[in-house]
Amino acid sequence: MAKPASSSAPAPASSGPFRAGDRVQLTGPKGKLNTITLEPGKVFHTHRGVLSHDAVIGLPDGSVVTNNVGVEHLALRPLLHDFVMSMPRGAAIVYPKDAAQILALADIFPGARVVEAGVGSGALSLWLLRAIGPAGRLFSFERRDEFAEVARDNAATFLGDDPANWSITVGDLVEALPSTLEPGSIDRIVLDMLAPWECLDACIDAMRPGGVLLCYVATVTQLSRVAEAIRGTGRFTNPASTETMVRGWHVEGLAVRPDHRMIGHTGFLITARLLAPGTVLPELKRRPSKSDYSDEDVEAWTPGALGERQASSKSLRKRVRAARAGAELARSRGDDDATPAT
Repeated sequence: MAKPASSSAPAPASSGPFRAGDRVQLTGPKGKLNTITLEPGKVFHTHRGVLSHDAVIGLPDGSVVTNNVGVEHLALRPLLHDFVMSMPRGAAIVYPKDAAQILALADIFPGARVVEAGVGSGALSLWLLRAIGPAGRLFSFERRDEFAEVARDNAATFLGDDPANWSITVGDLVEALPSTLEPGSIDRIVLDMLAPWECLDACIDAMRPGGVLLCYVATVTQLSRVAEAIRGTGRFTNPASTETMVRGWHVEGLAVRPDHRMIGHTGFLITARLLAPGTVLPELKRRPSKSDYSDEDVEAWTPGALGERQASSKSLRKRVRAARAGAELARSRGDDDATPAT
């Protein structure tokens, strides 16, 4: 079931002195990053001394603070890119390089009505919320209640409260979508799940003609099956598939070279647009290809055969607690800010 959001669409503090409850990114002398949530009276431990949270609270963003043995740390508010890479995770996140492409390829615009499934740990949800703005609506669907809880708390931690234009419905998209939204009311649908082909009929009913469907899948077998399923409906344009690679560069004086390490394959993005009812897509003139598949191929495409990595119950409980703690600090800070001075 969906949980109602608060009455206002919050925004994270982007400037001004650090406050209790803020997330702060500390960079040590060797470039190591650590992200902490400021709490009065607490300390941040490293193998080279301890840093008091009270020493950071009240400093302006972009300050350098020294720990008890003289080691300096740069203190900055994390960008959304930084936050999603360090926040507690119930499920694997959509990496920023893919989130940026999703916003572009799905044409997410201010005021859009967007459906997202599944919500995972809330990383993509935060990017979508930023793109649609306060005038848009994000409807997220997640099968697992604990993942939905982590995502909701991560969003509250970053934004400072629960956004009013976001709802999370716990349940299967095929069953929950028709009972939650009016037919033909959705501009964009983003599916990040193991078997998106199972949800195509429900997506067709929910979307407006011309709307964009985007599926994020991890393997080539998933990519192949969802592409053939999209074509098989007869209701979409021919799907387009991409993979995003981002390679950093080391630049110091004349030492200019590609970084030795990079985040390689994370997933494939496949997009298609919904046709108007009764429209027949003109056939593309191209050479015949080996697009037919057998029952054995279909079996290899099933979610059970593809496999899914599951976090242990103990690990997941720890992540839920971490997400809840950050959210409670952010929400209590918002309550304090809203209390008028006497």
